Amino acid sequence: MPIVEARNLLKKYPRPDKKGEWFHAVDGVSLSIEQGEIFGILGPNGADKTTTLEMIEGLTDIDGGSATINGLDVQREPYKVKQAIGVQLQANEYFSHLSLEELLELFTSLYGRKESPAALLAKVNLQEKANSQPSRLSGGQKQGFSIACALVNEPQVLFLDEPTTGLDPQANRNLWDLVLDLNSKGMTIVLTTHNMEEAESLCGRIAIMDHGKIIAQGTPQELILQHAPEPPAAALHGNLEDVFLHLTGSALRE
Repeated sequence: MPIVEARNLLKKYPRPDKKGEWFHAVDGVSLSIEQGEIFGILGPNGADKTTTLEMIEGLTDIDGGSATINGLDVQREPYKVKQAIGVQLQANEYFSHLSLEELLELFTSLYGRKESPAALLAKVNLQEKANSQPSRLSGGQKQGFSIACALVNEPQVLFLDEPTTGLDPQANRNLWDLVLDLNSKGMTIVLTTHNMEEAESLCGRIAIMDHGKIIAQGTPQELILQHAPEPPAAALHGNLEDVFLHLTGSALRE
C-alpha cells in the first residue's frame, strides 16, 4: 500500500467576481507515493502545489476527495497523521528570543521525543549556530533549520514546500545533499518545486501540476520520452523543461 495516497482532492473558494459561484483551486488531484521514494510536484507559481500539500498534511480542510498517510485518514485521524509526518513550510515564525537549541528543545518536548538538539542541528550543518537566533541566520541556514524542526519527531514522511527558493547555488547543493541523505536512510520525501534541475536531479517520480490539476505523472525519463523525445529547434536539450513547455505552453518563472 502506498505510504501517501490522495484521491480526487478538491479545494474550492468563492469567486470574487461572481457572487454565489465557486472555483476549484485544486481540481481532482490524485497521487500515489510509495514508501522510500522522493516524489516531486512540479509546477509554476499559482498552480496550487502548496494547497495540495497542505490538504495532504492536514493543514487545510479537504473540500472533496480523501488523503491517507501510512493508512491513516487525514481527516479522521489528524493527530496521528501529524505524529507520522514532518513539514517544512515556505515561511516560519519562531519565538524570537529563543536560540536554535532552545527552540529544538521546545519542539522535541512537545512531541515527547528525546533526540538532542545538537544531533538535529548536525544533520543540517548548523551545530555551530546552536546559540544563535533564527533571525540571524542566512537564507540557506533558515531553510536548514526549518528542516531540522521538521525532523524532531523522526517522521516517516517529510514534506518540503519549495525548499530551495531564493537560495544561492552552494546552499542549494547542501540542501539537495541533505534530502538525498535522509532518503538514503529510508525516509519518504515529498517536495514541491518550480526548479527543473531540482526535480530532475532529486525525484524518482514527478507529477506536473497546472491550474489545480495533475496533467502528467511519471519518472523524469518517462516524461521526457513521452512528451519531449526530440530537442526542439530552440535547443533546450530535450530535458524536463521541454516536457513542461509541451504540456503547459509556458516556461516556468522563478
